[in-house]
Amino acid sequence: MIDLHTHSTASDGALSPSALVEKAVSSGLTALALTDHDSLDGLVEAGGAASRAGIRFVPGIEIEIAFEPGEFHLLGLDLVDIKDPLRAAATRLAASREDRNRAVVDLLRADDVDIDYGELRALAGTGMIGRPHIAELLVSKRVVRTKQAAFDKYLAKGRPYYVRKACIELPEAIRVVRDSGGLAFVAHPMSLFASWKRLRSLFEEWKELGIDGIEAWHPTARLVDCTRLDAMAREFGFRVSAGSDYHGAVRPDRRLGHTAGNRPIGEEFLACLDR
Repeated sequence: MIDLHTHSTASDGALSPSALVEKAVSSGLTALALTDHDSLDGLVEAGGAASRAGIRFVPGIEIEIAFEPGEFHLLGLDLVDIKDPLRAAATRLAASREDRNRAVVDLLRADDVDIDYGELRALAGTGMIGRPHIAELLVSKRVVRTKQAAFDKYLAKGRPYYVRKACIELPEAIRVVRDSGGLAFVAHPMSLFASWKRLRSLFEEWKELGIDGIEAWHPTARLVDCTRLDAMAREFGFRVSAGSDYHGAVRPDRRLGHTAGNRPIGEEFLACLDR
């Protein structure tokens, strides 16, 4: 098994980069990509742990792209020579995420929710604060029963306490990923909330812009949709990747090394990284 989409405490995952690698090894994985949100901070630690463990490490990042109506994330995979433009973009996006988090807390406090940014920082520890941490705090405050309910009622796009963070445009994101020797993949396309007709038009646009591949296989998508995405991606000549989007205990529904339908991610998907 392999996994081409995971998160550590360098963004909003539950495990440190080295602990994530240890989990991968104990789970039988032979290759692992670390793709933290807007962050490159965990790559050195994870890469060292993977080297010691004897498994292939794929340095990566997940970047949020400006898009409506859904959410657009771009995976930069196999970053072989990270350059300053990508570092600068990650720093800018991380600062925007911090501003967004503070704005969400302010909105909650304005509606008499007993929440404090210091509590949120303590909950997240040394890592980047993300909406899953806000959801977890709302559960602990008994505002909602589950973290999913927190997203469904309050934090997801279009909900009362959703605040959009500043994103970068797709051409810039592709450029900084490519500049660092990486490959640009559209993550979990079903989160775009685009019709299949619009997706086909987007695939055409992405091909012209230089997108390398599509993450056709993701645990939040139905098997039938993953199969269709896989076929359409290959029709357009895109590389096809698969991931678990593993976060650890903060998102227990996602299993390391497994994707849609709880299917193991086979080594054949490493072909999407071939140069």
